Amino acid sequence: MSEINVGRSVMDVLGFETFISVPILIFVYYTGALLIPFILLYYRRSLERRVSLEGRWQGAKMKILALFIVCFLLGQIMWRMMFEVMIGYFQMHEYLRGLAH
Repeated sequence: MSEINVGRSVMDVLGFETFISVPILIFVYYTGALLIPFILLYYRRSLERRVSLEGRWQGAKMKILALFIVCFLLGQIMWRMMFEVMIGYFQMHEYLRGLAH
C-alpha cells in the first residue's frame, strides 16, 4: 500500500498537483542571501582596480564603499521581498486548493 502512496505522490509532484517549491525557495533564498555579499565584494574590487588604473583613485574609495553598502542593503531587501511574494503565492495556492476540496 505504501508503494501506491509513494507512486501517487511522485505523480502529484510531476503533474504539478503538489508543489515542492516552499522548501526549495527557502533554501535558494538563504543561499543567495549568503552569496550576495561575496558577489558585491568581487564587483567592488573589480571597480576599484578599474578606477585606480585610470588614476582617479583619490576620494573615490569612500564613494565606492558607500555605493556598495547601499547596493548590499537594497539587494538584500529586494531578494527577501521577492521570495516572500513567491512563498506567499504558493501558500495561498495551497489554501485555496484546500477550500476547493
